[in-house]
Amino acid sequence: MHSTVREYFESLVVTIILALFGTTFIVQAFKIPTPSMEDNLLVGDHLLVNKFVYGRPDSAIGRILPFREIRHGDVIVFKYPEDLTKNYVKRAIGLPGDRLRIVNQTVYLNGKALQEPYIFHKAPDNKTLPVRDNFPMLTEQMTRFADYQQNRDVFDSWISFKGYTENQEVVIPEGFYFAMGDNRDNSADSRFWGFVPRKNIVGRALVIYWSYETDQNEHLRNSLVDRIQQFGDLFINFFRKTRWTRTFKLIT
Repeated sequence: MHSTVREYFESLVVTIILALFGTTFIVQAFKIPTPSMEDNLLVGDHLLVNKFVYGRPDSAIGRILPFREIRHGDVIVFKYPEDLTKNYVKRAIGLPGDRLRIVNQTVYLNGKALQEPYIFHKAPDNKTLPVRDNFPMLTEQMTRFADYQQNRDVFDSWISFKGYTENQEVVIPEGFYFAMGDNRDNSADSRFWGFVPRKNIVGRALVIYWSYETDQNEHLRNSLVDRIQQFGDLFINFFRKTRWTRTFKLIT
């Protein structure tokens, strides 16, 4: 009896250790809470993230595992630089050393217009807005905004990138990346809060393992009552609200 209990206990411990190792070094699950990556990633998509892909290829284990550098267009998961408790999912647009500029919603990378078949523009007014559609803001453009408090996002962005701007382009420093959402008109990204440090990048989004119709404001409702209601909705509507066609969809 004691031997059987001990065997079960040891098996449980090993399982926990393997699970912790897997979620720490290999793969981890994340949920999309906002529409910043629509229509490629929807609110309620549950992702598996490859955490080892951006490891060191020159290390001993790197000769065995398929490590590689971050590439243009990779969908990356990273810790939000202004709040490390939050994970963001965006697309890597600029790499260290790149020169980046946005003119009327078109991204110019190292002097060439970037072909971006993955982006969506959903602004209902189709108006060009500062920072969002023209980047970086120049000193002469800032003079148009007399009341900085009323245009705080514009002012903060201008301050963040002022020291990295050359010839009307932002030069991405070593060890940092420029990330943007695919839903370009509704994405809080590097245009507003700055570069993503390499150390903050958790991994590359790999596959959608489950997708469930979710209200885009659900992540703001986190009280106990809200949690109970969300669980009840899942229990009642699991089969009806699951987006079955998105199951095991690869992320590109």
